[in-house]
Amino acid sequence: MQYKKLTLDPFQEQAINAIENNQSVVVSAPTGSGKTLTADFIIEKHKNDNLRIIYTAPIKALSNQKYRDFSQEYGKEKVGLMTGDIVINPSAKILIMTTEIYRNMVVSNDEMVKDIAYVIFDEIHFINDIERGYVWEESIIYSPESVRFLCLSATIPNAEEFSHWIKAIKYHPVKTVISEERPVPLQMLFYDYEWRLTSLDKIKSAVDDPEYKRMRRQKSTKRFRIPAPEHTALIKDLGRDKLPCIFFVFSRSDCQRKAVELARKNLFPKNYQTVQLLNDKLKDAPSEITRLSSTRMLKETLPFGIAFHHAGLLPVIKETIEELFTQGLIRVLYATETFAVGINMPAKTVCFDGLRKFDGINFRSLTTKEFFQMAGRAGRRGIDKIGYAISMIFRPNFNYPEIKRITLRDIEPIRSQFRLSVNTTLNLIDQNTPEEIEHILRLSFWSYQKFGDKFAKIPYKVLMARYDSIVRKLSSLDYIKEGKLTEKGKFSSKIFSDEITMGEIFATDIVSKLDEYYILLLLAALAYECKSFFEVLEQTNLLEGDLIRFFTQILDKIGQVKKASMDFMVIRKMENCERIMKRALEGIYLL
Repeated sequence: MQYKKLTLDPFQEQAINAIENNQSVVVSAPTGSGKTLTADFIIEKHKNDNLRIIYTAPIKALSNQKYRDFSQEYGKEKVGLMTGDIVINPSAKILIMTTEIYRNMVVSNDEMVKDIAYVIFDEIHFINDIERGYVWEESIIYSPESVRFLCLSATIPNAEEFSHWIKAIKYHPVKTVISEERPVPLQMLFYDYEWRLTSLDKIKSAVDDPEYKRMRRQKSTKRFRIPAPEHTALIKDLGRDKLPCIFFVFSRSDCQRKAVELARKNLFPKNYQTVQLLNDKLKDAPSEITRLSSTRMLKETLPFGIAFHHAGLLPVIKETIEELFTQGLIRVLYATETFAVGINMPAKTVCFDGLRKFDGINFRSLTTKEFFQMAGRAGRRGIDKIGYAISMIFRPNFNYPEIKRITLRDIEPIRSQFRLSVNTTLNLIDQNTPEEIEHILRLSFWSYQKFGDKFAKIPYKVLMARYDSIVRKLSSLDYIKEGKLTEKGKFSSKIFSDEITMGEIFATDIVSKLDEYYILLLLAALAYECKSFFEVLEQTNLLEGDLIRFFTQILDKIGQVKKASMDFMVIRKMENCERIMKRALEGIYLL
C-alpha cells in the first residue's frame, strides 16, 4: 500500500484499514517507525467534512512542534493550538492541545468537544504517570461516544488489554496494532573507565575478577582508586562516525556544565554559523536575553556544534536549538529526558550519563519505558544502518541484574493511575444522576484491570468510598447542597486544580476585599511586584524557562477564574491581573 509516496509497513496498513472502518486504534511501535503517519491519514480522510481532529500531547514542547509541523503541512488557517497560556485559532479543523486541556473540556462537557471525529493521543503510555496518568484515563472515559481514538506509543506490553478496556466502555471496535521491528537496529553498549566502549557482560567479568575484588577491599588506601568515566572521553571515543549524539543528563545545570566542559576540549573545528543563526533569532528579542548565563554559555559551545536543551530555557532558545539540531549543525546535545518525548529529532547515538534519576521525591533507577523512550532516539531512518545506545557505568555502583533489566527490553505494562478529584466529582454531580455517576465510576481502567470483564459488578462500597468521602467534604463546605451544586460548587466545577482554595477566594466575598496585587500574591505565592521578567529573574534562583512556566501557570489560573465566574467585579479584576502579568512578560516568546 502506498501513501504520501511511501510504501507502508504492515502495521501502518493495519492501522489505516481500521481507521477506514471508523474504528479506534491502539498502535504500539518503536520510536521512528512512522506511527504518526496514521495521524496524517486521519486528517486526510476528514479534510472535506465538518468533523474536527484533536491532537493531544503530554508536554507543551511537543504541542508547539506539532503546531508548527501541521501548519506547514496543511496551512495555518486549518490548525489551532491550545496549551493553557496560548490559544491560537481554537475553531480550526485540526486542534492541537495538551492532554490536560482536552480532559478539562470533556469533563466539563465544553461546547468545543462536539463534532469530533478522532482524538489522537500521542505518547499514550503517559497514562502510567503517577501524578498525571488519570488525565489520559478520564479523557477517554468522558469523551462523547461518537469519538474515535488513535493511541500512539513506542511500546505497550499490554496493548491488547488497553484496547479491550476502550472497547468495553465505549462500545465500538478497537484495533490493536503491534510492531516490534525498529527501522534502524539498536545496539546497546556500555562505557567503562578501563574497557571504554564495551559490553555489559565484559564489565561484569571485570567486576567479578578476584584480583579486582581484592583491590576494591583496599579502596580506603591511596593504592587503588576507581575513577568515574568521563563524558568528554566518551565523546572522543565515539569518533566522527557515531555522531550526532544526544547525551541524556538528569540535571539541567549539569547539561549546561557538561556542554561547556566538552567545548573547552576543542575536539571539533569551529563554525560560527550556529552563533549567527542564534543571533538572528534573538535580534527582535529583549536585549537582556543575550546577557543571560545560559545564552552566554550557548555562544561559547555552539561554534563547536555543542549545545544543551532542557525545560529551564526560554522558548526562543529551545526552538533555536531544535532547529539547529534538525539542520545537522549540532554534533553533541546534552539534554534532559523531555527532549525524548515525541519530538522527532533522532541522532545516530544516544548516551546516558547514568541510569538513575531524581523523580522529585527520591533517587531511583530508570524504568524500562523511560530508558527505551530515550534510547529510541538513536538511529536515523534512511541515514543510519544502526543506532547506538551507550550507558556510562561507574563500577562502585555496578548492579548487573538491575542494569540488564533496564536495558534489555521494555517490559513494563501501562497501569491505571485513576484518582477521583474534586473537579471530577463536582462535574459528575452537575451533569449526571446518581445512577449515572455510579456507572461512570465503573468505567475506569483501574476497575477493568482489577475486575476484568466483571468490572460492572464491582461492590458498591469498593467503588464509591472515595466519591462519598469527597461529597461529604464538599457538602460540609457548602459546595453541594441537597445533591446539587451551589453557586460556589458551580464555580469550582470549572477550576481544574486547587478547586476548594480557589472557590473560597473567588466564589465568596473574600475577593471583593482584595485588589489585583493581593490576588496575584495568592495565585503566585510570590511577593510579586510589577517588574519586568528580567528584573524578577535577577531576584530568584529559578531558571528562566521555569520562571516563564510559573508565570504562565498563573495566567492559566486567571483564565480559569474568568471563565468560571459570573461576577463582573471578579472578571474585571482578573482582566487587570492578566494585563499586569502580560506586561511583566512583554517581549518574551510564549510559543
